[in-house]
Amino acid sequence: MSYLDDGRPQPVKKLVDMNYLLKEAPREKHFITGAQAMAEAVKRANVDMAIAYPITPQSEVMHLVGDIFAQGHIKEYYRAEEELGTMSAIAGAARAGVRLFTATSGPGLLRGLEAIVSWSGHRVPAVLGILTRVVNAPLSIQPDNIEMAYMMHCGAVMLHAENQQDTFDMTLAAFAITEKVDVYIPVAVATEGFFVTHAKGYVDMMSEDLALNDFDPVAAPVPAMDNETPPARIQRDAPVQKSNFMSYLIHSVWQQEIWDSNKRAMKYIYEYLGGPIEVQNPEADVFVVASGCAAAQAREAWRYSQEDGLSVGLIKVRAIRPFPINEIREATKNATALIVPEHNIIGWLSKEIKAAIPNGGIVVEGPRVYGGMTLPVELIMKEIHDALGLEYELNL
Repeated sequence: MSYLDDGRPQPVKKLVDMNYLLKEAPREKHFITGAQAMAEAVKRANVDMAIAYPITPQSEVMHLVGDIFAQGHIKEYYRAEEELGTMSAIAGAARAGVRLFTATSGPGLLRGLEAIVSWSGHRVPAVLGILTRVVNAPLSIQPDNIEMAYMMHCGAVMLHAENQQDTFDMTLAAFAITEKVDVYIPVAVATEGFFVTHAKGYVDMMSEDLALNDFDPVAAPVPAMDNETPPARIQRDAPVQKSNFMSYLIHSVWQQEIWDSNKRAMKYIYEYLGGPIEVQNPEADVFVVASGCAAAQAREAWRYSQEDGLSVGLIKVRAIRPFPINEIREATKNATALIVPEHNIIGWLSKEIKAAIPNGGIVVEGPRVYGGMTLPVELIMKEIHDALGLEYELNL
């Protein structure tokens, strides 16, 4: 056994590319929580630095990441003073050219949002875990994914995990996606707190003796700063201050480039995760369309519908940004109704789907639960029967 300078053991790893990790490496089944699944993905991602600040239900993730730091799987780890400091430190560390991870939840995300929304513009290739919870008063720590609505307009790539397996695979894939030269913007992996983070599920994982190839900052579109490389990131911003005309022009062009980078991430979502959506029973008349934990409940409703011989399909949305407009249009082109269950009060996924398709009037906005409530499958079944013109007795 070899040891690092600070006395931690140094695990011997075989470094491989992401395609081998996700598609070819043998896997074994483990029964673990979503928090463990995210930390295990970080362990195999060969992360250089993780920066933590605790908030429920994220705290379990960064606690476990701290454990794998102690085991020698991460080079640097520390707890910041608060959330804005955490997200600002991630931006600063990115300028040094290292592979980065952090996670947050609910109010913590909102407190750090000022820094997070600058990550895309500064081309920060970091992975952000979002373990969702309520953000509005009265105080609650329960699951609710309304915070994702705040993230959808900052330029980051956004993936939404249904379960523990998704959490593992998406987190691992996120490190490869964020570092692609034609992307190079942050990737957020969201999943519902407690429903996934603190509940156990089966996760197929490759050996922890495998890890992602080292991060190569020299290949980045914006080179890291060191003793041999000029601070290009800071120099780039100087013309913005020269005149209003220059400021308008630079910001306009740069915002367009960031969102183009976001769109370019789609091909890697196909490469590593099989695409931005999953479709079951593509010839159906009625579809239940959902993401995250709502997709798990939608899957049960779809299964019951199949047992009853109903013409019902399922569309699971994996990617929230870039949003799979073309894929959803194609999958729903012959549908008569789209039912969109969600774990938030505003219905951000319903709005995205209505805007994506030419006949948005077929979208049924709900059922929705929020504030930490569970989503009974019966509520989805009631909407399915209503859409098909059938009677359904709701007993809750």
